[in-house]
Amino acid sequence: MLAFLIVALVSLGLHPRVTFVEWAGWVHRPAVSAAAAVFFLALCSHMWVGLRDVLIDYARPAAVRNGLLALLAAALAVLAGWVVVILFVAGA
Repeated sequence: MLAFLIVALVSLGLHPRVTFVEWAGWVHRPAVSAAAAVFFLALCSHMWVGLRDVLIDYARPAAVRNGLLALLAAALAVLAGWVVVILFVAGA
């Protein structure tokens, strides 16, 4: 995740994108789209582990905890689907 952020910030610092067309052109390059997809997959995994641990430790009773975990899983699945649409469907 850190490597992607460093490369993206350096790229944006050296070649600023001003218009939407420039941003879309950069984001929809195959290497950038693939790297961004891996970044967001890692980010979603990181969010799942951290928030799951908090819910397991603090959400009581078990039925509430399980409901919140299911809601979290659904929200992260929707987020991941949205990222796929943005990176691979919307720009095609």
